[in-house]
Parts: sequence; structure tokens; C-alpha cells
Amino acid sequence: MSERSTHWDHVYATKGEAEVSWFQDSPAISLEMIRAAGPNHDAAIIDVGGGASRLVDALLQDGYRDVTVLDLSAKAFDAAKKRLGGAALMVDWIVADATTWQPAKTYDVWHDRAAFHFLTDLRDRAAYVERLRSAIAPGGHVIIATFAPDGPEKCSGLPVQRHDSASLAAELGPEFELVETRRETHHTPWDSTQAFQFSRFRRRGS
Repeated sequence: MSERSTHWDHVYATKGEAEVSWFQDSPAISLEMIRAAGPNHDAAIIDVGGGASRLVDALLQDGYRDVTVLDLSAKAFDAAKKRLGGAALMVDWIVADATTWQPAKTYDVWHDRAAFHFLTDLRDRAAYVERLRSAIAPGGHVIIATFAPDGPEKCSGLPVQRHDSASLAAELGPEFELVETRRETHHTPWDSTQAFQFSRFRRRGS
């Protein structure tokens, strides 16, 4: 087990779903941006770093039938599966590191809220983007949310790399076209605020 996996398993083993700063009762912006990408109900959607997020619940409720969640922490998935009950069988759960994972299929929508900003090493970010490129076909959409430039410098005791849409575009490269960007003031469970940015890109091509 990697150091990263150990860290996140510890977090999810010792804290309840609503006791982490990134908890959202309703992932509204993520869902709105996925809908704006226009996937049909058979489209393949992956939530990278999804952990115990409730986005998967919302996607299933919307009628999407090909949903994957990837995360470092099996403990996070335990919490999500317990919450979903029998509906969890409709989801492909992948315990893996997004910088080393080898995608076995392509996806129409790649969503990542608050995973990419933990990649403070340039080599890790390059490895992540390499996997993203192999997993998203031309015409596919990529939604990445990170702390904004004026957001926190750390999360869960770890340093983060803050981004705006321009820095994300530079990371992804010219084959990804920025479609929209939005700002969110996230309210943590203890009512502090965190500045996030959400950016949606489309891979150029058919």
C-alpha cells in the first residue's frame, strides 16, 4: 500500500462522511457541468478521486448507466457503498492512484473535484495527464475542480497546488479546449469557506 493510500484510508477510517472539509451534501456545480457536457445516459463517466462523494448518487439518480469511481482509498468506497446499498452494484469501483493507473477503457466525461490539486510534483501531474489523455477520446469532456489561487494552501494536512483555468489549460495541453470555468465558495461542515474553481475542457476532434 502506498503512502498516499495509507493517508486517505486513515482519513476515511477515522472521520465520518460529513466530518471532512470537502464534504458536499449536494455536488451541484459538478452535476451541472457534467450535464452541460451533454452525455447521453449510456455515456461512460468517471469520477477521479471520488472517495465517498455523493456525486455518484446523483449520477445514478439522473439515469446514467456507465459510472466509474476511482480513488486511492478502499475505506472511502466502503462508506459510499454502504450509503448506496444495492445501487452500488451499478458502479465500477476502482481502487488506484490516478498517476499510475492504466485505463482499460475510454470515457466520455472525466470529473475530478479536489484530487488534482494534491499533485504538487510536476512529474505526478504529467503522469496524471498522461492517463487522462489515454482515457478521453476526441470530443470527450474533462472537468477539474481545484482550490482557486486564493484558496487554501493545504488540505487534510497535505500541501496543494492551487490552479485557475489558465494553469489547468497549460497542464492539459493545446488538444484540450476550455469550454467554461466557474468559481465556488465552498462552505465546510464547520462553516469556514474555501475558494474553488471548476473548469471544463473538451478534447479537440470529432
